[in-house]
Amino acid sequence: MSTLRVAVYPGTFDPITNGHVDIITRAARMLDRLIVAVAANTGKAPLFTLDERVKMVEEETAAMCDSVPSRIEVRAFDNLLMDFVVGMDASMIVRGLRAVSDFEYEFQMTGMNARLNADVETVFLMASENHQFIASRLVKEIGRLGGEIGQFVSPSVETRLKTRFAELRGK
Repeated sequence: MSTLRVAVYPGTFDPITNGHVDIITRAARMLDRLIVAVAANTGKAPLFTLDERVKMVEEETAAMCDSVPSRIEVRAFDNLLMDFVVGMDASMIVRGLRAVSDFEYEFQMTGMNARLNADVETVFLMASENHQFIASRLVKEIGRLGGEIGQFVSPSVETRLKTRFAELRGK
């Protein structure tokens, strides 16, 4: 394991929301290196391709202020998270918690990951109060139905969502 504080923040990021950006920013400030791991996760039937999601995350992290972007790397992955973490020479997994309902799932995942590799710690960051309710699934649902999503995602992600929904309506 590296002596640097290296962590992986995994997710589908379909799309990346202001809540994700908040967790990325706060985690990166505490670490020497943060790898934002974009999961292929075809089981969730993502709205955007893996390449599109990686590009969105790269754009959002590049736009962050101060020295945070220099400590962030964005990578796609399609294997077991623990294998990816070890392959990145990381010692931590960062997870965001929005509500108590997230905790049960995350608690189970943390236990399973600890059994797979007890040397990798899972660290939880609570979502900031103004981001606790944001979920990609809900943002997509609101956007698909023509609702205002600009308060949940950046302007560039909002544009991508609106374009994708228009494409889907045109089919």
